[in-house]
Amino acid sequence: MKRWRTKANVSREQLAEAANYSPDTIKSMEQGVRMPTPRVLDVADELCRAEGLLSAAKEYLQREKFPKRARDFMEREKEAISFWSHESGLIPGLLQAPRYMRALIEGRVPPLDEETIESRIAGRVERQAMLTAGKPPVAFAFTLYEAVLHAPHVDGEQLHRLLEVSRLRNVVLQVLPFKLATLSAAMGTMILLETRDHERFAYTESQFVSDLSADPEVVRLVTERLSMMRAHALSPAESARFIERMADHHD
Repeated sequence: MKRWRTKANVSREQLAEAANYSPDTIKSMEQGVRMPTPRVLDVADELCRAEGLLSAAKEYLQREKFPKRARDFMEREKEAISFWSHESGLIPGLLQAPRYMRALIEGRVPPLDEETIESRIAGRVERQAMLTAGKPPVAFAFTLYEAVLHAPHVDGEQLHRLLEVSRLRNVVLQVLPFKLATLSAAMGTMILLETRDHERFAYTESQFVSDLSADPEVVRLVTERLSMMRAHALSPAESARFIERMADHHD
């Protein structure tokens, strides 16, 4: 936008006046600090004689529904025929109930703006459709460290959501209790994906770092650890009863 404005010999003040914004707001848009609005692009297009090239950028203004570090994983996830995960701190996004989901996204530090919050929530709800949408359905296996179930914002609604998902034929959900856990249980998020082309990817995530890898050695290590988690965890039926007891306490 700045290049077109400069080329057309249009000042920032002129564009600001025409678009009904302050010059500082236009400056922040040109510097990438603030996202341009469709109105600014249309006004700049006409004022700078860009012949539709600036207005055409409006389709790229939609906010991303997921954080940048998760997008590569989400793309691979769309190709998955099997999805195997262990979570030690939070309910996985695919299993989150509405109140829990909103509490997590609204509680981010630094805080997100309202538009981004709503976009992230919509994206997460949309992503949950993969639990039932696949033909054939994706095979899911979730292992949850017991600490996840005692975390803030886990209420009756969230526990009943876990029970609901655990009843799906393509989902196996297991709880790894404190008394049966090994040290690896608290090491963060681990996910193993297999695609339709039978490629295998390992995804790991901590508070500030995530990694998607097809390295056979990394995939082997994650597979070993996930296998160990499942071996130590309660059976699906025992896990359901464990969650039911917690839900009864919340109710």
